[in-house]
Amino acid sequence: MMTMTTQLTVSTEIAATPDTVWALVSDLSKMGEWSPETDGVEWLRGATGPVPGATFKGSNHHGSKKWTTIGKITEADPGSRFAFRITAAGFKISEWRYDIEPAGSGCRVTETWVDERGAIARTIGRLTTGIADRGSHNRATMQTTLEGLKASAESAPSPG
Repeated sequence: MMTMTTQLTVSTEIAATPDTVWALVSDLSKMGEWSPETDGVEWLRGATGPVPGATFKGSNHHGSKKWTTIGKITEADPGSRFAFRITAAGFKISEWRYDIEPAGSGCRVTETWVDERGAIARTIGRLTTGIADRGSHNRATMQTTLEGLKASAESAPSPG
C-alpha cells in the first residue's frame, strides 16, 4: 500500500541575494525552464504578475499526458516568501510555497508542497497525470526545479 505524503520540503543554498531569487521564482513564466513537469503559465483575468489574488493557468505534462491547473497567488512578500494554491476541475490540489532567507553568501530557498487533494482528486489525478506516487514524483521534480533556479540565480545580475 502506498503511503500518502501530505507535505514535502526541499531546500538549497543559492549564492544570490534573496531579492534576486524572489524575482526569479515569482516570475511564473520562468517555471517551465526549471520544472520537469511545468510547461508554462498564463496570467488570467487581467493579472500581469505575482500579487495576492492574481490567478493563472498552468500547463503541465508527464510523459505523453498533458493537463492544466488554475493557480491563485496567496502570498507575495518580496525577498522572503512566494506562495500559491492550485485547483483543477474545481478540486483543491495543492499549495506551493517558496521561503527565502539570508544564509552564508546568499540565501536558502525552501520549496514546500502541501497535498490538498481528497480521495476523488487523488484518483482523477492519477488517471490524468499517470503519476501513481505523487509524493516521490514531486520530491524529485522539486529538487530539479531548485537546481534550475539556483543555476539561473547564480548567473543573474543582482537587482539594483
